[in-house]
Amino acid sequence: MGQGKLAERGKTARDQDAWICFEDEAGQSLRPPKAGTWSRRGHIPVVTVTVTVMGSGRVSVAGLICLKPGQRSRLIFRMLLYRGRRGEQKGFREVDYARLLDAAHQQLGGPIVLVWDNLTAHRDAKMRGLIDSRPWLTVFYLPSYAPELNPAGGVWSHLKRSLGNLAPATLEQLGALIRTRLKQMQYRSNLLDAFVPHTGLTVAKGSAMNPFLSTSILRMKRAP
Repeated sequence: MGQGKLAERGKTARDQDAWICFEDEAGQSLRPPKAGTWSRRGHIPVVTVTVTVMGSGRVSVAGLICLKPGQRSRLIFRMLLYRGRRGEQKGFREVDYARLLDAAHQQLGGPIVLVWDNLTAHRDAKMRGLIDSRPWLTVFYLPSYAPELNPAGGVWSHLKRSLGNLAPATLEQLGALIRTRLKQMQYRSNLLDAFVPHTGLTVAKGSAMNPFLSTSILRMKRAP
C-alpha cells in the first residue's frame, strides 16, 4: 500500500485505538442495471425505459466501511444528485470527502485510519491540506487500479444487484431507492463483514464476534 502519515501518528490502527475505514465511490444513472430474474419459459422479461429518462442525471455515492475490534461494522455514506443542469456539481469534491470523514469521526467517536484509492481528488494539494488539519486522521493509499482490494466495492456490487431491472421514472425516485437500500445495509453488520474476505486480505478474530482487520491489512498484503 502507498505510505500514509504512519510514523507521526502511530504504527497501526491498534496503536491508535482507531477505526479502519475503507472508502469508495459509485454512481448510477436512470438506465436500470441488468439482472437475472424469473419468467415463464420462452417469455423474456422486458424493462421499458423511455429515451428521455435514459441519461438524464446521475446519483453519486461515496461510502465508508468502518471496522474495529469489539465493535460492530459500520457503513457511512453521502449521496449527490446530478440533474445535468448548467453549473451543477457532477461528483464529489475534496470538501465533500472532508465532510464525509468529519461525519464518520463524529459518529465513530475515535481516530480513523482511512484506506482509499489514488483518485486525483484524494491526493491533490487541497485534499492533503484537509487531511493535515485533522490530527485524528491517518491515510493510506491503495495500489494503482486495485479495486479488488477494497471491501467497499462489495457495497456497490450488492447495491446494484438489488436495483436490477428496476426502472424509476425520476432521479429523485432513484435516489430514494438507493438511500433505502444503503440504510438497510447499515443494519446488517454481518453483511458488511462478509465484504472483507472477498478481497483476499488477512482477517483476524477480535474479542467480539465480528471479524476485524489485522495489522497486516494496513500493509495491504494478501493472505498466503
